[in-house]
Amino acid sequence: MKSRILATALVATAITGTAIVPITPAHAQFGGVVFDPSNYAQNVLTAARTLTQINNQIQALQNQASMLTNMAKHLQRLDFSSLQQITRSMQRIDTLMMQVEGIAFDLESTDAALAGQFPAEFDRALSTSDIITQARARLQASMKAYRQTMRVQAQVAENVQADAGLLSELVSQSQSATGSLQAQQATNQLLALSTKQQLQIQQMMAAQYRADSLERARQQQALEAARERTKRFIGSADIYTRD
Repeated sequence: MKSRILATALVATAITGTAIVPITPAHAQFGGVVFDPSNYAQNVLTAARTLTQINNQIQALQNQASMLTNMAKHLQRLDFSSLQQITRSMQRIDTLMMQVEGIAFDLESTDAALAGQFPAEFDRALSTSDIITQARARLQASMKAYRQTMRVQAQVAENVQADAGLLSELVSQSQSATGSLQAQQATNQLLALSTKQQLQIQQMMAAQYRADSLERARQQQALEAARERTKRFIGSADIYTRD
């Protein structure tokens, strides 16, 4: 069969005068490697897409890391506490209020003192000596109340001076807060300081009002005692009646 093909080829060559060149396969021309442009382009496109996905994943991880860092800042606690200083200031005022001389700041003691020293009705049966003794006791109670008021006022003034420095520190802590938790804690301490100042003002007002009330009650009792002593000095109208 091959001899026939070869013979036919030779005859065709003799007739046409054209040499027949055998066709060499593509893999023979390029050393056994076949280059496919469309396949190459598809591979490049796939590699580019894969690289883009990797970059997106890297960016997502970086965003998550930044988010966690910010969350850590927001959850960071404030390294400053004014609780002890505020508590000590309030304890000083409370101690002064409990160390009251005379009538204490409780309902039972107040009721007993009012019944004994400041009765609703003046006892006409009291002797002159008893009237003087009670007047002295009421005067002492009034003076003690005013002394305590002055002590409370002095302590409040000292606390206000100390609060000035504490307020400055709390404002500085609030302005330098790195997260929401630190800012909230600084704000809470500022509110606690404001509440403490309001409470000590209320205590000071209570001491002042108490002293004023005692003084007014003393004056009223003194007026009643003066009337009784005047009446006793003048005596009954019958002695001035002529027969």
